[in-house]
Amino acid sequence: MPESDSYFIGIDVGTGSARAAIIDIKGQLVSLDVQPIITYNPKHDIYEQSSTNIWSSITTCVHNIMKHTKLKPEQIKGIGFDATCSLVVLDKENRPQSVDPVSNYTNNNFNIILWADHRAIDQANRINATHHDVLRYVGNTISPEMEIPKTLWLKENMPKDLWDSIGQMMDLPDFLTYKATGSLARSTCSLTCKCSYLPRLVGEGWEPSFFKEIGLECLIEENFARMGGGDQSNVLEAGDPVGSGLTKEAAQELGLCVGTPVGSAIIDAYAGAIATIGATPYGSTEREEMLSSLDHSLKTNGPSRLAIICGTFSCHIAMSPNPIFVNGVWGPYRSVMVGDMWCAEGGQSSTGQLIDFIVNTHPALAEAQEKSAEQNLNIYAYLAQHLVSIQTQRGHKHLEDLTKHLHIYPDFHGNRSPLADPSLRGTIVGVSLDKSIDDLALRYLATLQAIACQTRHIIETLNKEGYTIDTLCMSGGLCKSPLFIQILANVTQCRIILPESIDGAVVIGAAFLGAKASGLSSDLWDIMVRLGRAGSTILPSKNSEVMKINLRRYKVFFAMLDDQKKYRSIMTDSD
Repeated sequence: MPESDSYFIGIDVGTGSARAAIIDIKGQLVSLDVQPIITYNPKHDIYEQSSTNIWSSITTCVHNIMKHTKLKPEQIKGIGFDATCSLVVLDKENRPQSVDPVSNYTNNNFNIILWADHRAIDQANRINATHHDVLRYVGNTISPEMEIPKTLWLKENMPKDLWDSIGQMMDLPDFLTYKATGSLARSTCSLTCKCSYLPRLVGEGWEPSFFKEIGLECLIEENFARMGGGDQSNVLEAGDPVGSGLTKEAAQELGLCVGTPVGSAIIDAYAGAIATIGATPYGSTEREEMLSSLDHSLKTNGPSRLAIICGTFSCHIAMSPNPIFVNGVWGPYRSVMVGDMWCAEGGQSSTGQLIDFIVNTHPALAEAQEKSAEQNLNIYAYLAQHLVSIQTQRGHKHLEDLTKHLHIYPDFHGNRSPLADPSLRGTIVGVSLDKSIDDLALRYLATLQAIACQTRHIIETLNKEGYTIDTLCMSGGLCKSPLFIQILANVTQCRIILPESIDGAVVIGAAFLGAKASGLSSDLWDIMVRLGRAGSTILPSKNSEVMKINLRRYKVFFAMLDDQKKYRSIMTDSD
C-alpha cells in the first residue's frame, strides 16, 4: 500500500467529551468526531466519571470517522491516545471499582476520580509537609489533582476490604491503552507527571522512602503492583508500541484491524504540545530549516516556546535539554514527551470554566443570549462585538480603557501555578449595581485580562529560572476567541502561533503517537516538525499606551493577591 494511502487515528478524552480524528501522512486533519462523556458531581469538591461510558463514547467516535471517510480498516496504520490525568480504579479482575463515597462505594459505574476532584486536599498538604526530595519534581508542592494524594485518600476513606480488593490504579491515558491492547504497561508521561515516579536516569522508579513516609507503605509491600509494578522495562515513552497492538476484542469494538499498532499514551496537555510546539506553516522555509537540523531546532525551540492548551482549564508545557527546577511549577519531568528532553508543566485550574461562570451567573445573561441568537452569534462572539460598541460609545481610544477600574483575580478554583495553593480564591474589585449587558461584557473582558495576567505570571516565573519563552503555541477552545488571543499577546508581550486546526489540535497530537508506533519515525520530534501544521500568527501590540495600561493591570493583579493573603491573616489572627 503506498505511503499516501496511510492514515493515523488519534483519540482524546477531555473533561467533558471524547473525540477521535483521522490524519493523513502530511498531518492534515481528515475527519473529526466528538461525543459527550458523563461527569458526576455530587459535592462541590467531588468529580467522578465512568471508564465504561468513556470507552463507549470512544468507540462511537471511531465508527463515525471511519464511516465519514469511507476508509478501510487496513489503511489505519497506527492509533494514539491522550486523556486527562484522572485516576481509574479497577478490581482484581480488572473490572470497574467504585470510588464514590456518596454511594458508600457501591456504584461501580463511577470508578474514575476526575483530575478536577479536590477531595484529597488534606492528603496533599500532609504529603507536602514531608518535604521529601521526590517533591522537587513537582515544584516542591504536590497537587490534590495528582494521583498519589487521591490514592492516599482512597486508602484512608474506603472500607479496608474494598481497598484491598483494588487490582489496578492507573492514569486514564494508560487505562485507554490497556483497553485497546490488553497490556498493563504504563507511560512515562503518566507515571512521572502524576504518580510521583522517578524515570530512568533520574531515579529508580518508585522511591520506597517517599511512600513509607506518606502512609502508603502497603504499595511497597506489593512491589507497587497496583500502580504498574516495579519493572522499569514496563514503562514506555510517548508513542512507543504497546503490547501487540489492538486485541481482537478492541478491534471488533472499534471496527479496526487486529494488531493495529497503538502508541504509548500521554496526558492531554502534552498531546496539545506535541501538535503545536514543532508546528510551522506547511511548505514554509522555517519548516524545511527545522527538518534539516532537528537536534538544533529541538534545543532552541524547546526553551523559547510554551505550549498552552486552553479549554476548561489551561496547561502550559515548556521543554529544555537540561533540568530546570521552578518552584510552584510541576517538573522538571524527563522524557515524558520528547525523549531525553525535560518538561516543565504550569497550569491554571480554571480558565474556560471561569469565563463560563462569570458570564452564566450575570443577571443580563438571558437578554444577551437572546440578542446573540438574533445575530446568529455565540454568546462570547456577541460580547466581544458588544465591547467594541461600548468603546465607540464612550469614546475610548483603547479597549483596555473600558476596565480601568474593574479587576478580577482568577483563582476561583485555587492556584495551580506558580503559587501551587489550591486554597486561594477569586476576587472581583469594582462591582456596581449595574445589571445591564454592558456590565456583563465588561466582566467578560476583565476575566480574559485576569487569565492573561496569570499566564504572564507563569511565563515570568519560568523565564526567571532559565527559560527564554517568547512564543506561545496555542491549542484548545479558547483559541477560537480572537479577543482573548490578542489580549493574551498584549499582556504577555509574546507572539502567538495558532494551529491550523483549532478544534483538532489536541487529538491530532494523539494521532502523532500512532504515527510513531507505526514506524513512521522513531523520533517524536521529527514527527512533530514533519506533521505539525501551524495556522496564523498573532503579534503583541507595541503601542506604548496599551503596554502601560496592561502593566498597571498586572500590578493590580499582584496587589489583589497580596490583599487576599492579608485578609486571611487578619481573620486567622488569634488576638
